[in-house]
Amino acid sequence: MPAARESLLDAAYTALTRRPWSAVRMVDVAASAGVSRQTLYNEFGSKEGLARALVRREADGYLAGVERALAGSTAPRVRLTATAEWTAAAARDNALVRAMLTGCWTERLPSPPLTAAPSASPVPAQRRADAPLPAPRDFVRIVRDRAATALAGPGATPAYTAELLRPCELVVRLALSCVAAPPGEGGMAELVRAVLPRHLV
Repeated sequence: MPAARESLLDAAYTALTRRPWSAVRMVDVAASAGVSRQTLYNEFGSKEGLARALVRREADGYLAGVERALAGSTAPRVRLTATAEWTAAAARDNALVRAMLTGCWTERLPSPPLTAAPSASPVPAQRRADAPLPAPRDFVRIVRDRAATALAGPGATPAYTAELLRPCELVVRLALSCVAAPPGEGGMAELVRAVLPRHLV
């Protein structure tokens, strides 16, 4: 029932943009998605299961955007700037992404534990979002590694890919700092240019 699942996650996200997670009611999410409350419980097991699935979906959406940014150009600086801009924009526009990237979960948001969910859930394993959720440091590592691999290209030596890890991590951390304090004149492109080694500019 993938269509119902997505409709339920969309309804939960919309509800979250309007009120705190503690005030989001399962019956309202189900009604907004046009399904029964039993369908919602069959799909997610509980409100915590719905929260975990929603956060997981937003994390996957953020990382898919990172992949698109890294695939957009051949110039390393342009690709890293696009990745940094996507990170800042995604965090600005999506409170769940901002919380995942910064670790700052407000009382308005669900804060599912970063550890794995109990395996005694009545929801079938293929539908559970019970793997550990990434912490902010995990997102830094994931985006850094994907950026270094994308910039190195196919056939690159492991040593060259490893050499790219540091500048890629600097760009990711720079983007995260721009979530808290947006860049001024010159924007993200000038900031990225300033931290990259000469051969990547």
